[in-house]
This record gives sequence, structure tokens and C-alpha cells, in this order.
Amino acid sequence: MRLKTLFLPAVIILLAACGTSKRAASDPEEDRLYVTRMYIGDFQDFRHTAPARFGDPHLIWIKTSRDSTFGKISAYSRDCSFQEGDRLYLRRKYVTPGIYGYWMYQIENDSSVFYRVCEYQNDRKVLVQSWY
Repeated sequence: MRLKTLFLPAVIILLAACGTSKRAASDPEEDRLYVTRMYIGDFQDFRHTAPARFGDPHLIWIKTSRDSTFGKISAYSRDCSFQEGDRLYLRRKYVTPGIYGYWMYQIENDSSVFYRVCEYQNDRKVLVQSWY
């Protein structure tokens, strides 16, 4: 009799642990939060844009092999140290300087060269965050 009283709860626990559950429709959206590095093409060329007014930033416009998808990517810099053929990636980092945080985007190659990406991409008139 005692074996039956222990057997029934054990079977129920086993069935509950092995049972499948339906995932919510929002789960794939949550998975995107964990993507922090995305391939954006091989480096081909860049051009520099000087600031229009004193105090404005210098921008470089980076052209990749996937230019038809992303357009030219603008980053803050005067010069570009990428070599032709470098595989380029867009990385996003969550920065929390105070109470509130925000996403910061940078373009980088496989080694240690990286540049902070301008948030608003004027070439395609889209925000960088929309690529994720």
C-alpha cells in the first residue's frame, strides 16, 4: 500500500517534468536581445566627411560587400584602418552609465579595430537599431 502512495506522486512529477509546453509567440522576439554581433559584409572602401560646423563630428562612410542590404555605414572617425577584404561586424553593447542604460553600436573587424557607429544612418535614412 505504501508503495502505491509513493508511486502515484512520482509518476505525476515525472510526467510534468517531461511534458511539452507551448512557447509564447513573443519568445523569438526575446531571442533577438541576445544577438550582439552581426556580420555586415567585407570591407571595400570608405570616404571621409568633414564637419559642416565647428564642433560637429567627423564621419566616415564605410562601404561593404553587402552594400545593397545595409547601405554605406556611417561611423565617427577621421580615418579608417580597416583593410580591404576584412570581415566586418556590427556589435551592440548595453551601456549603463547611470540609472538608465542604452544600446551603443560599433563596427569592428576580427582584430582590434573598431569605430562607434552613428545612430542615424543618413544613407538609407534608417536607425541602426532597426537592423537587429
